[in-house]
Amino acid sequence: MQRQVVITQEDIPLLQKMSHTLGFLCADIVQKANSGHPGAPMGLADIASVLSFHLNLSPKNPAWLNRDRLIFSGGHASALVYSLLHLWGFDVSMQDLQSFRQLGSKTPGHPEFKHTQGVEITTGPLGQGVANAVGKAMASKYATNLFGREIFSHFVYCLCGDGDLQEGISYESASLAGHHKLSNLIVIYDSNNITIEGDTHIAMSENIRGRFEAQGWEVLECDGHNFLQIHNTLESAKSSSKPSLIIAKTIIAKNALSLEGSHKAHGTPLGEEIIAKAKQKLGFPLESFYIPSDVAFAFGMMKERGELLELQWQKQVDNLPQIARERFEAMVKMDISNISYPQFEVGQSVATRVSNGKILNAISAGVEGFIGGSADLAPSNNTTLENQGDFPQGKNWHFGIREHAMGAICNGVANYGLFLPFCATFFVFSDYMSPSVRVASLMKARVYYIWTHDSIGVGEDGATHQPIEQLSHFRAMPNLLVFRPADANENVACWQVALDSHLPCAFVLSRQNLPVLMPYDENLKEQVKKGAYVLQGCENADITLMASGSEVSLALNASKALEQVGIQARVVSVPCFDLMLEQSKSYVKELCGESKILAIEASRGLEWYYIADEVISMQGFGASGKGEMLFSHFGFSVENILKVAKTLCKK
Repeated sequence: MQRQVVITQEDIPLLQKMSHTLGFLCADIVQKANSGHPGAPMGLADIASVLSFHLNLSPKNPAWLNRDRLIFSGGHASALVYSLLHLWGFDVSMQDLQSFRQLGSKTPGHPEFKHTQGVEITTGPLGQGVANAVGKAMASKYATNLFGREIFSHFVYCLCGDGDLQEGISYESASLAGHHKLSNLIVIYDSNNITIEGDTHIAMSENIRGRFEAQGWEVLECDGHNFLQIHNTLESAKSSSKPSLIIAKTIIAKNALSLEGSHKAHGTPLGEEIIAKAKQKLGFPLESFYIPSDVAFAFGMMKERGELLELQWQKQVDNLPQIARERFEAMVKMDISNISYPQFEVGQSVATRVSNGKILNAISAGVEGFIGGSADLAPSNNTTLENQGDFPQGKNWHFGIREHAMGAICNGVANYGLFLPFCATFFVFSDYMSPSVRVASLMKARVYYIWTHDSIGVGEDGATHQPIEQLSHFRAMPNLLVFRPADANENVACWQVALDSHLPCAFVLSRQNLPVLMPYDENLKEQVKKGAYVLQGCENADITLMASGSEVSLALNASKALEQVGIQARVVSVPCFDLMLEQSKSYVKELCGESKILAIEASRGLEWYYIADEVISMQGFGASGKGEMLFSHFGFSVENILKVAKTLCKK
C-alpha cells in the first residue's frame, strides 16, 4: 500500500520553513531542560522534514500493523523524536515537550517504548536500533510471505550516526540483513563526522560504502541538507531489491552559528544567546517553542493521510480468504490457550535442554506467531521447530554467530505486533547479548531466551564455556524472569508461567541428563508461579536445602544421607529466584520454618545470602573434565553437603 510521493522545487520554501521550525523547536526543548543533545536533531531537521512526507503512520492508531516503522538508533536525537511526534499528531503535547527530561514526563532523555506514544522501540545504547530495525524488517518480510503485499507493504526506516556504525552490533545485523536481501529496510546514516571526543578521524577511517556493499546492501549518498536530493534518494531506496544505506552528509547543529559543525553541540544546550541570534539571522520569530500555522498544517497532514491509508488497508484484511484471516487474527491475539504441552514420566533421565525442545515444538504447534532460532547452535540448544521451514518462509530463524544482534533483532520482532520470538545460545555466551536483554527488560518485551549448557556440567570444554557469574547477573536484572528448572516437568510449568507473565523470560537449561523428579499436575504451575516450593517436606526440619536446576536432585539425595545421620532435612526447589523474592517474607518463612537454610547452586550464587545461612557455590571459574567429576571436585556432592549441613546445624 505504498503511495507515490512527489516533491518539487516549489515545495522547497515550505520544507525550509518546516526544517527551521523543527530545528529551533529541538534547540528550545534542550535549552529549557538545560540538558540534552541539540546537535543531532538540528543536523537531521532537513531529512526529518522530507521524511514526514514519505512516512505512512496513523497517529490515531499508533499500533496499525502496516505502518512504516521509524527507529532512531541514535537515541540522543530524542528531542527530534518528540518534536516530530507532537507535530504529526501523536499524544505528545506542547507541555510534554516543555517537560523534556523531567521526572515523570512523557519525554525522557532517550526514547522509551510504551512510555511515549509513537516510539517504536527503546534506544540509547548505540547500535541497538540498527539491529532492532533489522528485526522489524525480518518480521515484516515473514508477515508479507504469510499474507501478501496487500497486507504488509511498509518500510522500516532507521536513523543512525557514526557512533552506531562503530559498534560491533551494526556489523552483525547489517550482515544478516544483506544476506536476506531485506529490501524493506532503509537505514539513513547521519554522517556528520562528529563524536563526543571530536572529529571521527581520531578513531574511524573505514570505507563505510565499501563495508555495506560487501555485506550486500544498496548504498546511496546525498547531501543531507538538500531537500530534493534527500527525496530522490529515498525514492531510489524504496525501489531497491536490497536493504539500503543512505549516506547523508550533514552538519551537526546546523544553523547554530559558531557551534555549527562542532562536537561541543553534541550533548550541551546551545545557550539562549546563540539560539536567539540564530533565529534572528534566519528571520525566524524569537518566541520559544514557536510553530507557524502553515508548518503545523504540513506536518499534521500525517494524521489524515494515515487514517485514510489504514481504512484502505482494513478493507484488504477483511477481504482475506477465511483461512488466512483466521490465521491473521490468531497471530494478532497471540492466543496461548491451545498449547498441548508434553509430559514426562517420573524416573526418566532427560536433559532440560531436550525437554525444552519438545516444549518449544508444542508451543509452536499451538501458537501461530511463535518463531525463533539460535546463534548457530540449534542442534545443541534443541531449538529446531520440526517441519516448520526456515526464514523467510518458515518459523526457524538462523541468526548465525551473532549473539548481540540476535538479542536486539528479537526485540524488534517482539515489538512488531504479531510474534512471540525466542532465541538461543550457550549460557556462557549470554554475555554477548546482555545489552539487548537489558533493553528487552526495560521494555518488558516478550522475548524468550534459551540458554543451555548451564553450569560446570558442560564438562570437558572447560572454564571458557562454563557459566559461573551469569546466573547472578541476570537474576539481578529487573523485569526479567530467569527460570532454571529442576527437571522436564518443572520446565513445562516454567513455560506456562512465563507465557502468562508478559515479561521477557530466560530458561537456563542443562546439557546433562537429569532425573524426572515429579509427575506433572496442575498444582505444579501454581507452585512454580511462586518461584519456590517444598519438593520434599519434613515437619520440624533441622535444615532446609534450597536449590535450582541440576542441584535439586543432588539436594534430594543429600537429604536421605542427612536423615541417616539424624538430621531432618526439607528440600525446596527454586525454579525462579525472581518470583520467590516477589513473595512475602511469610511465604519464605513457610517454606523453611525455623530451620537453618543451606543453598546449593553450581554458580557464583551471591544472591542466595539474602535468605540462606550458608551457600555451596562456585568460588572461582570451572575446569576441564567430565561433568560429574567437576561437580564432586567443586563441592557439589552428597559428602560435602553432609559436611556443611552438620557444621551449620551445630551453630
